[in-house]
Amino acid sequence: MPDVDPLEASWNDDEVAVMHRLRDWAVAFDELNRHLGTWVRLPSSDANALGQVLWAERAGDPLSPAQLARQIGMTSGATSVLVDRLEAAGHVTRHRESADRRRVTLRTTETARSANEAFLAFAGREIAGTLRDTDAHELRAALAFVDRMTTAATAANLRLARRATGSAQLRSEAGDQPGRAG
Repeated sequence: MPDVDPLEASWNDDEVAVMHRLRDWAVAFDELNRHLGTWVRLPSSDANALGQVLWAERAGDPLSPAQLARQIGMTSGATSVLVDRLEAAGHVTRHRESADRRRVTLRTTETARSANEAFLAFAGREIAGTLRDTDAHELRAALAFVDRMTTAATAANLRLARRATGSAQLRSEAGDQPGRAG
């Protein structure tokens, strides 16, 4: 992957348009998640978490609470409270894995799966139709491109996380606290 300074590079119209369309997709997808929240009577943050649990479970790789926390950008304590709310609402359960009883995974309930299927049946028609109407070559090209963009964004997120951790460690070592004049 080339090392490009985004502020110094000259961008062509197609590159700019792609970034705008990716942003538009992210905004539209976020709006769909908010609608899912309304559909299942949950706040957006809870609906987002429920969606993450559903997707992971469908992929055959159920999430632990710690994995969920990383995916939704919350602390482990806040995620624990969120999972408690999802459990109380009848959407998820905590399971101990049979091989390692210490490992807890999150599983959706039949109620949550049914509500999600009803939501997808109502709201997913256009997306499903677009996917089915797209030629296989175009889908593979889009998949390869989105994979590269995800890899690049993940690398940037890791660099930012390391920087944040390093900055917090430096402040701690210096006795400086965020928000405190020193």
